[in-house]
Amino acid sequence: MSKIILTGDRPTGKLHVGHYVGSLRRRVELQNSGEFDKIFIMIADAQALTDNADNPEKVRQNIIEVALDYLSCGLDPEKSTIFVQSQISELCELSFYYMNLVTVSRLQRNPTVKAEIQMRNFEASIPVGFFTYPISQASDITAFKATTVPVGEDQLPMIEQTKEIVRKFNAVYGDTLVEPEVLLPNNKACLRLPGTDGKAKMSKSLGNCIYLSDTEADVKTKVMGMFTDPNHLRVEDPGEVENNPVFIYLDAFAKDEHFKEFLPDYENLDALKAHYKRGGLGDVKVKKFLNNVLQSTLEPIRKRRKEFEKDIPAVYDMLKKGSDVARITAAQTLSEVKSAMKINYFDDETLIKMQSEKYSK
Repeated sequence: MSKIILTGDRPTGKLHVGHYVGSLRRRVELQNSGEFDKIFIMIADAQALTDNADNPEKVRQNIIEVALDYLSCGLDPEKSTIFVQSQISELCELSFYYMNLVTVSRLQRNPTVKAEIQMRNFEASIPVGFFTYPISQASDITAFKATTVPVGEDQLPMIEQTKEIVRKFNAVYGDTLVEPEVLLPNNKACLRLPGTDGKAKMSKSLGNCIYLSDTEADVKTKVMGMFTDPNHLRVEDPGEVENNPVFIYLDAFAKDEHFKEFLPDYENLDALKAHYKRGGLGDVKVKKFLNNVLQSTLEPIRKRRKEFEKDIPAVYDMLKKGSDVARITAAQTLSEVKSAMKINYFDDETLIKMQSEKYSK
C-alpha cells in the first residue's frame, strides 16, 4: 500500500509560530524524507466557511496568505500537491454519502466539536455545516486514501470519527476506504503552543499570536511583552518554568547551537531552566534570548516569503495546478465509493445487461 499524507489548514488568517511548530516544520521534514509516495496539503477554505459564511472575503483574502506561508516555510509544489478544498467538488459528494453513516448523537459527543462550538458561542444556533465538520474532514482524508494524517492532539477525536466512518463504510459496502493513522508532533512542547498572553491557544481574535510573516520589530515587541511566571517579581526570586510561555516557546524552538551563538553562559536549555528555578535570572534576559532564537528561525522564512510575493500570479497558478491533480485523485476514489454503494448505474454494464434480459423476456 502506498504511504500517503493528507494535511492542511483553514485560511482564516496568516499562519503563526504555533502552526509552524505544530505542523509546518514537520510537514517539510516529511516532504523531504522520501518516506511517502504522495503528500496532499489542503487549504481548507470550505471548512473555513462553516463559521465564516457571512464573511467570505476574509477566507478569500487568506487563501494567498496561507499559500505564501506554505511556500516560505519550504513546502515544495514539486514534492507536495498543494490545493484548495472548495475546488474539489467530489469532496462534497463524499461527505453527503458519509452523512448516512453517522448519527447526530455521535457528532454531539465529539469533544473537538463541543469545544469549538463553545468557543464560537454557537450553543444556541449551530450552523449545520459546522456541526458536520468531522464528516467533511473524513471526506478529505479518505478521498486521497491518506494513510497518515499529521495533527495536533486536539484533533485526535476528529480522526477517530474518520476511522469510525471508514470502518462503517467498509463493513456495509465492502473494503473500499483506507483507515488513516495519526502522526503527532515529535516534540511535546509542540503539541499546543500557548498564546503570548499565556492563554491556552493562539488566536487572531485574542491578539496573542506571533505570525510567520511578522517583521523583526513586531516579533521583538511581542516577545518582550510575553506573559511569564506571575510570581517571579524580582530577579532573585525562584521562578517556575512549567506553564511559563517563554520557556514553552524555548522548548519548541531552542537548540544547543542557539546557546553557543546567543547565550554562551549556558550550555543548554536545561542549564537555563535550572538557573531560573533557583532564582537570580531575570525575565528580560530570557526573553531577549527567546527573541534571538525566534529571529534566527523566522528570518529565512521572511526572506523566502518576500521572493514569492514578487510573483503572486505564479502562486495562484501553482494552486490551480495542485487542485487539478487533487481533483483527479478524489474523482477516482468517488468512483470506487459509488461502485461499492451500487449507485454507478451508467458504468455498471452487468446491471444494464441484467435489466435488459429481464425485460426482454
